[in-house]
Amino acid sequence: PQARAYILDAIRPALRRDSDPGFWVAKDSWSPPKMQCFYVEQFGRLTEGMPIPHAPEHPVYLSSPLDTGTASGEYFTLKPDAEMAIDQRFDDAGSLVFDTMPLARDHDYLGRPVLTLALRSRASGGNLCARLVDVHPDGTATRVTFGVVNLTHRDGNADPKPLTAGETVSIRLVLDACGYRFRKGHRIRLSLSTAYWPMILQPSEDGGIEIDIASLGLGLPMLGEHRSIEIDEPANPDPLPKYIEHAAAATKRQVVRDLSSNRTKYRIHEDTGLYEHPETGLSTRQLREEVWSISPDDPLSMTGISTWTCDMRRSGWFVRTVATARIACTATDWIISAIVTAFEDDVQIFEKVFAEKKIARDLM
Repeated sequence: PQARAYILDAIRPALRRDSDPGFWVAKDSWSPPKMQCFYVEQFGRLTEGMPIPHAPEHPVYLSSPLDTGTASGEYFTLKPDAEMAIDQRFDDAGSLVFDTMPLARDHDYLGRPVLTLALRSRASGGNLCARLVDVHPDGTATRVTFGVVNLTHRDGNADPKPLTAGETVSIRLVLDACGYRFRKGHRIRLSLSTAYWPMILQPSEDGGIEIDIASLGLGLPMLGEHRSIEIDEPANPDPLPKYIEHAAAATKRQVVRDLSSNRTKYRIHEDTGLYEHPETGLSTRQLREEVWSISPDDPLSMTGISTWTCDMRRSGWFVRTVATARIACTATDWIISAIVTAFEDDVQIFEKVFAEKKIARDLM
């Protein structure tokens, strides 16, 4: 077949998922999927059908707290733990959400959802994040897929243009590809936010946007004609050598909201532990520590610091590198700096300082 895909079956967010329920499908020939279309009806319900042509405007103002996005997980995940997106109700609280009625049957999708809408900005720039969410009968909210756009790049990255305050622009946002089954009794939710921090950084102005929900259209790619297939488990599901543990791994992710200082911090602690390769005798360890900080109402308050420590050792030999990078911002510039230090047997043998540098935002 030209395409094989795994369709996730109404999964639930969890701190650890060793496997996800679902099923394999094959398409002997791939063609653009037929889209199931949804619009927002007069009472704010996501409803199957097309937006009503020439309907009167129904503007809704949206300005998400700048710390909306702490349930997003990692942009590029390496393991199935807290790097994965968690329950979306945390981020939905700072978003504009539209739900369907509980579904009367299962809905299967495969492909890239497409969102179209018209909006007006109150500033020269801004971000828009769209998330497709599976709302379970008990309210648990699973992120199925998402897409983000810098609104000054609405017509592409080659020639970004600032927004004109008060001018209506049309947006077409293609979300990431997904294969997913929404179960009978669940609801499909569209969540829109103007922030998705710390996955994406905020614009220099936080003026918010007015979305004409009468213009909003959501197209979901239907699975269509396919056949069910079985994919054999690998003959050896664990082919890596059995490393010798000298120090255990540890992972911590924390969101700290300081109500006194009106500041949110997102902390990451990733320690691979110290493990020795059984054939080479080389032991390695990587320690990643990051702190991202922002005030929910101040786009220029963002800071980030990331430190990576990498160790390698054998009997009688030890080397370490420590790299620390920082980022902050002003209304016109990103401010970055870094330092790299190397050690041999706990003696510093090298250091390079990347002095503070300003990079013009240039509609970023």
